[in-house]
Amino acid sequence: MKPSLLILAAGIGSRYGGLKQVDRFGPSGETIVEYSIYDALRAGFGKIILVVRKEFVNDFKELVLKKVMNKADIDFVFQEIENIPEGLSSPPDRIKPWGTGHAVLVAREKINSPFAVINADDFYGAGSFKIMADFLIDTYNDKTENYCIVGYPLAHTLSESGHVSRGICMADKDGFLTSIVEHKKIYKEGTIIKSQLDDNTVIEFTGKEKVSMNLMGFMPSVFNYLDTQFRAFIRKNINNPNAEFYLPALVNTVIKEGKARVRLLQTSERWFGVTYKEDRQMVISNLINLLEAGIYPVNLWE
Repeated sequence: MKPSLLILAAGIGSRYGGLKQVDRFGPSGETIVEYSIYDALRAGFGKIILVVRKEFVNDFKELVLKKVMNKADIDFVFQEIENIPEGLSSPPDRIKPWGTGHAVLVAREKINSPFAVINADDFYGAGSFKIMADFLIDTYNDKTENYCIVGYPLAHTLSESGHVSRGICMADKDGFLTSIVEHKKIYKEGTIIKSQLDDNTVIEFTGKEKVSMNLMGFMPSVFNYLDTQFRAFIRKNINNPNAEFYLPALVNTVIKEGKARVRLLQTSERWFGVTYKEDRQMVISNLINLLEAGIYPVNLWE
């Protein structure tokens, strides 16, 4: 058994000013998602599934993954507004997809093994994929329903160009997640890390807090919970065209209801990504440093 990798690549990238998923950062024109696929294959993942918007699937095949399509088992699913469970209907004024929880749910028919979820525009590091693959294989062999999240130190996930949204992970003494608390506006003020809450209250963080960057691991049973929760979400938000069903909300509910335990895994890797256009040069520089350290070849697929 090899775990699958589900890549969420249907985002619009409004703060970045374009599709980050197709932008090239590597020395031979590689996209960030190519580094994730390269690391995942080395770590022991098998099938790769990308969640995209239907109108961009050819761009991914021809512009992003042309060099890797014949080196891995790659498939696509579409996150469209109308791609929802049978018996539900979309509001006529809905113009955008339903969020990351919905993005995972649309891949239900493509996955029958343990799987990890990542964002297409985040760089997670080779070690994080190995930690995740080992957990999924061991958990599957132990026949348990444990899920997991790879947590990164908050200080390693900020942007110098503006505020970010991060899910702060809380765990018990045994290392199992107790909750994810979403903070929508985290930023640095000098050397201090702050978060502005919805009521405009400002709190401070040390930077050592573990945050979720959507590198999560699940057993196939999670699709049953996603289906149930998504149906409830649509009924509750039928008149809210902007409401989104986020993956951390699913995790919180699964924990609260005792459906599964979620292990908070630790990684020594440093995350980086492109929230803003100004982050682009930082990503390029980081990849060059990793290449010079011998972690990646100049061309990933030669």
